[in-house]
Amino acid sequence: MVLFLDDASADSSAEFPDRASMMEVRLQAQEDEITLLKSSLADALRRIHLHDQLLPLLKQQLIAGGGCLLEDSFPLMFQEGGICSQPPHPLPQPGEVSHAAINHSCHHTITQFTFSYHCCSFTYLIKETLAGTLMPQMNKQSIKMFIRGRPITMYIPSNIQNYEDLKMEPPSERLQLDWVYGYRGRDCRANLYFLPTGEAVYFIACVVVLYHINNCTQRHYRKHTDCVRCLTLHPDKVRVASGQTAGVDKDGKPLQPCVHIWDSVTLVTLQQIGLGTFQRGVGSVAFSFDSGAFLCVIDDSNEHMLSVWDCNKGTKHAEVKSTNEAVFAVEFNPIDSTNIITCGKSHVYFWTLSAGQFTKKQGIFGKYKKPKFIQCFVFSLTGDVLTGDSEGNILTWGKSAADIKTLGKGAKETFQIMRQTRAHEGSVFTLCTLQGGALLSGGGKDRKIIRWSADLAPERECEIPEKFGAVRTIADMNGKELLVGTTRNAILRGTFSNGFVAIVQGHVDEMWGLATHPSQNIFLTCGHDRQVCLWNTEEHKLDWCIILEEYGLCAGFCPNGSVVSVGLSSGRWVVLDLLTREVVSESIDGNEQLSVMRYSPDGSFLAVGSHDNFIYIYNVTESGRRYIRFGKCNGHSSFITHLDWSKDGKYIMSNSGDYEILYWDIAAGCKLLRNRFESKDREWASYTCVLGFHVMGVWLEGSDGTDINALCRSHSERVVAVADDFCKVHLFQYPCPKPKAPSHKYDGHGSHVTNVCFTHSDSHLLSIGGKDTCIFQWKVIGGEVGESKERLASASSTSTSSPEPATN
Repeated sequence: MVLFLDDASADSSAEFPDRASMMEVRLQAQEDEITLLKSSLADALRRIHLHDQLLPLLKQQLIAGGGCLLEDSFPLMFQEGGICSQPPHPLPQPGEVSHAAINHSCHHTITQFTFSYHCCSFTYLIKETLAGTLMPQMNKQSIKMFIRGRPITMYIPSNIQNYEDLKMEPPSERLQLDWVYGYRGRDCRANLYFLPTGEAVYFIACVVVLYHINNCTQRHYRKHTDCVRCLTLHPDKVRVASGQTAGVDKDGKPLQPCVHIWDSVTLVTLQQIGLGTFQRGVGSVAFSFDSGAFLCVIDDSNEHMLSVWDCNKGTKHAEVKSTNEAVFAVEFNPIDSTNIITCGKSHVYFWTLSAGQFTKKQGIFGKYKKPKFIQCFVFSLTGDVLTGDSEGNILTWGKSAADIKTLGKGAKETFQIMRQTRAHEGSVFTLCTLQGGALLSGGGKDRKIIRWSADLAPERECEIPEKFGAVRTIADMNGKELLVGTTRNAILRGTFSNGFVAIVQGHVDEMWGLATHPSQNIFLTCGHDRQVCLWNTEEHKLDWCIILEEYGLCAGFCPNGSVVSVGLSSGRWVVLDLLTREVVSESIDGNEQLSVMRYSPDGSFLAVGSHDNFIYIYNVTESGRRYIRFGKCNGHSSFITHLDWSKDGKYIMSNSGDYEILYWDIAAGCKLLRNRFESKDREWASYTCVLGFHVMGVWLEGSDGTDINALCRSHSERVVAVADDFCKVHLFQYPCPKPKAPSHKYDGHGSHVTNVCFTHSDSHLLSIGGKDTCIFQWKVIGGEVGESKERLASASSTSTSSPEPATN
């Protein structure tokens, strides 16, 4: 069942965003500190465990050799070890615990050196063994990077002869925004218009989309630096004004909100209004009706400042504090541009602008019940104001002579309710006037669209399907068809006679799960809205969508392409048949959320990464329809974040929340490989781990470990795409093993980018946003198809100048 809060609005909580954001930041910081403390404790426990393993062996060798007892020499072992500068025997390789070396060193010490010397030798050996296992120091074979002060050792592959001579260049490949999936209807109003070009104009994230309905093509206006919040169309039907929120940059500094006035044909920005003037964001905008010479703006400050701007000069004409309550809409009177109306929480205000000064009159409800919200309003052909409210009524407002008996002599006329018309069950979210004076209203709880005559007699009605949510906004398509934006981020097209079909659909909550098909141009997404959606990259449409009982966080296609596994928030995971959409298998691992689902290259194994610190391994049979637990990888001291299979399907590389890089031998029973040095030359079927030698250069200096949410290497192994926490998608060359590597950066997302993934042919890259609920499909242009495996060996060549990345 879908529930709608008719009289509640996302804007009504806009008064406390800073406090909520501050608390979220503090909570995240505390969680990060707890994770690091756990990691440090686990590190200490591992050292103690290794120490306990070495002591019996050393004691045994001492006694067998006839030397001094370990109890006698042990106190000296952990005193200063500087008596000897060289050990009596070559030490183990990094990461090794060589018993042969220990035995040889013990015997050598006892037979040829004094008591003080062999104690020093043992000390040296133990310290170096511990260091080799946990913190190698060999400069020529490894390199360290630091995240939040924690050293992470990366072993240099054998084919790198001189690491210092490696040259990092931006890739020749570029990204070009090809398609945007989704629409922001959940918490925005009046943001859907139909242009004479045959395009619907709407927004999501930082992008204003121009979607040609008949040709099924998109264009994009991409000059905004943060999420677009409002939109309006100029009387000439060509110019568009769009306002954005403030946001913050990667350093936490506020970005100033503004309004862009731009040409919908050329996508050229004509004017930037109010930069440095508005606070928090722009909530509503409206052009004057006469010639569109003026623009009215309501910002998101506590006082919801009302300002009027000269569109040609970009200068402010007048400004006034409107109200401390939420404001949902603003509009010029089409008959007199000196009059402006605003509405919102429990109010309707009638403003008069004269000589740069505002005067305000509040609408009088009188004998009528005062609604909690006035959601929308329009002007009738006679000049009356019609409002839709949270009680389901359409109220007709008009001027009324002042009551001299009550208000006294000199009282001026007031604006009062002339008529109340019962329209919908629940809120009236939108009103739309048609040519000839007819009126359309859209309901919340009843999801109805009703056509009214000029005198507000109901003529026709229809109900949109429940799965699309409530009616958020309505746009007229030349008097023939309607466009309907809904609260579940869909845009419908249709008529009263033939009904409505979705032409734009999207998620309605945060997304994390993304997977591309191994051989077809389709991909799957899942998120906190419990939707699992299969999309077609060629036809740019939603193939199917199902609703699960829990929200999905990760997904992975079986290599045969017939099924896909989806990891859920409770530790449960399901396997879906792509054709029937049925659940063909399900299981549960632990009681914490799952973070990664990854099949081995041949499809014989499935690895399930969990927040309970384990990786569960399953045997896969019957073409991905049958799963039997094979083993469990136990060794991480924090939750699993990413993992990849080796090309031979025998090994796994994994990352965790405390920045560990571990390797596992699956064929040997999910055994943890203590000697990470031996995995430096291993080839990986995919590369999605954010920590590793080959992707070390994607991290910025000073990163706190959460700055990069996901990355994905292309199938050609030429480039790696990165999803960061600052609304950016990056494209690096692959391999990318040196710090401060150059990249191409791409804007558009209005929230942290949670995942990226290349299509099977590398023709496109998919990126998904978190809170912005949008999916971007990027076209990969430029570059050469094919070889890149020898790029490491040839990377010592002279670097060329880096081209500027395209942003459109």
